[in-house]
Amino acid sequence: MTSFDTSPQLNVWRALLALAVVFVMLATTGWTALRNQRETTALQASLESWGHGRLQGHPLPDPDTAPAQLARFFASLTSPERVRLAQRYPLAVGNMNGAPVQLRYQANRLALLQARAVERTRMHDKRLTPAGQQEAGRRMHRFESLTAPERHILAFDPDGSGRVAEVFGDLRTAERISVVVPGVDTDVLTFQRTNRSWSAPFGMARALYGAERQASPSTRTAVIAWADYTAPAGLGIDSATAMRAENGAVRLNALVRALPGTAPVSLFCHSYGSVVCGVAAHTLPDRVADIAVAGSPGMRVANASHLRTTARVWAMRDADDWIQDVPYMEVGGLGHGADPVSSAFGARVLSARGADGHAGYFEPGTESLLNFAEIGIGAYRSVHCAHEDEACRAGLSGTATAGRA
Repeated sequence: MTSFDTSPQLNVWRALLALAVVFVMLATTGWTALRNQRETTALQASLESWGHGRLQGHPLPDPDTAPAQLARFFASLTSPERVRLAQRYPLAVGNMNGAPVQLRYQANRLALLQARAVERTRMHDKRLTPAGQQEAGRRMHRFESLTAPERHILAFDPDGSGRVAEVFGDLRTAERISVVVPGVDTDVLTFQRTNRSWSAPFGMARALYGAERQASPSTRTAVIAWADYTAPAGLGIDSATAMRAENGAVRLNALVRALPGTAPVSLFCHSYGSVVCGVAAHTLPDRVADIAVAGSPGMRVANASHLRTTARVWAMRDADDWIQDVPYMEVGGLGHGADPVSSAFGARVLSARGADGHAGYFEPGTESLLNFAEIGIGAYRSVHCAHEDEACRAGLSGTATAGRA
């Protein structure tokens, strides 16, 4: 039988080969990326328009102002004034941290209707290829589905591959808030799927919300499907580095800091989403009680203590998940560090029994989803650990609405 070298030296060699590929791809694609970054997006245009706007003769506040200050600004307005701003600047208001949640829903519905009209026109644009017209049709139908009255869109950006965040439950009255942070190939078109719905952000969040409600009907919960960062496309250079995660971490931190109320927040980070959560960990506010990762390629640190967070760190991986075969290391910016389910990492390791491969952690009926739900409602003593020693439950309380224990 032929033996295969699995030594650290081989892993380093693989990483160095990948690094060479990085330089080649950057050399051939860098100009295009720079050119695209210089284009003004619809969201930027809306924000610039807001920046020149006035209300009752007074300039509007800087949209980058701290969420608490923006919240006070909106609270000082009459209801008609708030609605007028949402109608004039739907993309700006819909993505403005500090704007009232309900107003953001209204603004994003208007923005989606406008984006739908744009795509409907593009469907018949003779300057586009048939494939381009077909993609415009897919985007048009996706935007239309997001405008349904029962959907609560917290963030929306139609430019590029698109970004979106959707809420299940009531953020304003929630006692516990969960945020699902997805991984690669996440955009406005892959936000929701019909087959294996739990493998896409919308289905992940909906399944988690249902599981939390079933686990504790008396606990008021809200779950956010957060696809509001530009995720890597496929298993290429972007997914092997932290570039996308660094931008995503800034956006994730801004989201959490703008959430209404003081309810504890739990992050559920899948695949490359765990890289985003790892990079963001040290900047997140103390209300983040839990960071739970599933199918993680690493969190950009060698040990959970290096995340510099007061949140509990949880990790799980299904036995059939291909992610276990990636080199858990970081060399020259490539790779994402240590394996979060290894004993040396120091996370609380949970059972993922029933999950089917890399995309099955949120499938209803799995132990992985049940564990996520128990964390989401704060029932920490009810989680199913991966190992018999139950170290993952050490020192935890078991009340459904508990904060840190």
